[in-house]
Amino acid sequence: MKRSTLARRAVAVAGVSVLALTGCGGGSDDAAEPAENAGGSTSGGGAAASPSSTATAGVADCEPETPPEATGDGVLTIGSVLPQTGNLAQLGPPEFAGIEVAVAEINENGGYNGQDVAYIEGDSGDAQTDIASQTASRLISGGADAIIGAASSGVSFTILDQITGAGVLQLSPANTSPDLTCAEDSGLFFRTAPSDVLQGRVMGELLLEDGFVDVATMAIDDAYGTGLAANVEATLADGGGGFAGDGAIFYNPAAPNFSAEVSQLAESEPEAILLIGFDESQRIIPELIAQGIGPNDVPLYLVDGNILDYGSGGLPEGAMVGAKATLPGSAATGDFAERLAVQDPSLGTNTSYAGESYDGVILSALAAAAAGDDSGASIASQMVAVSRDGTKCSTYAECLSLIQSGEDVDYDGVSGPVEFSDLGDPTQASVGIYEYGQDNNYTNLDFIQGSLD
Repeated sequence: MKRSTLARRAVAVAGVSVLALTGCGGGSDDAAEPAENAGGSTSGGGAAASPSSTATAGVADCEPETPPEATGDGVLTIGSVLPQTGNLAQLGPPEFAGIEVAVAEINENGGYNGQDVAYIEGDSGDAQTDIASQTASRLISGGADAIIGAASSGVSFTILDQITGAGVLQLSPANTSPDLTCAEDSGLFFRTAPSDVLQGRVMGELLLEDGFVDVATMAIDDAYGTGLAANVEATLADGGGGFAGDGAIFYNPAAPNFSAEVSQLAESEPEAILLIGFDESQRIIPELIAQGIGPNDVPLYLVDGNILDYGSGGLPEGAMVGAKATLPGSAATGDFAERLAVQDPSLGTNTSYAGESYDGVILSALAAAAAGDDSGASIASQMVAVSRDGTKCSTYAECLSLIQSGEDVDYDGVSGPVEFSDLGDPTQASVGIYEYGQDNNYTNLDFIQGSLD
């Protein structure tokens, strides 16, 4: 039975007045944009969005683990296990570019221990393959001290024990599953992307502020999809809203088609649709259109995994107009954007998680310098220390000079202040709000600064 949305919308608006804060500035057309990803439409049914500038979300209640003692070989070796193939392949190019820019900058400024940092590149594939495990084995055998990746939370869960069990530090630039916060990792797992506790709250607030309380949700059935959906649902509930029908519909991304799941969405007669997924969204959205609940019919919202450029995906022009999406992270700007463009001219505005990848490498090198050792355990022991509570610095050269003079440092990176919690999560982060235009591509509307303290 369909809920009484009029009464519930009034409750939701009252709730949003407590949660919402002032927007921190709309994005300009020339702002750098995230990797090829896709959003949803918000045609009709509610006021224009005015996302909040700050949001606070709770953190998990568990104790940090202590890295085992180890000694490195004197050469800092960085590996990467990031998507060159699979359903998140669109995220790979900017992440690889961010790592390569960081390694080059470190080596241009003396490297680590007077030697160049070594870099070994590797593919992660996706959760449907065993590529990540094979790559991790190769990186570990090759002497990697720190491995940047994976992009997918589901993939990281498959290789976390393998990497941290070998005493290697693992740092993801894009993992957002809340389940990773308390995962058993011997104190060796960190991430520069915020937990979806934050993205879920931002998305939930955005839906409520747009006036939607009955939201049909279709999500990929993995740690990312289930975790993000749960956090969106909690925020909707706080504002008097909720998921339409019988709750979120979880799907297998390898399914031959999604007609049954989309039919379930249509039966719930939703005010808006939230689609949480990856590249397979390019097959789901045409099915939404075919069943009369496409972005031009029902407002569609997407997330970081599927904020794609749909302009070249075969959709009719204007099919995505008004669609919105959330993406953790800030846009690449200034000198960093220029260096990315030189490193990989094909990126264009696709810079998703490039800053988080870059900062992960810089922080790893600074932690090695602070520890005076390049083993994964030694690096991990100093990751929190170099990210907070010291003298502010924003480049490898500046921070290294302070460390060499005996000072504690607080690195503020291109992705933001970072500031790791004792559990390895960033305690402050930015989430972007994007909207689709006539060309089926997206531009930035706003950035929301969030706290997970």
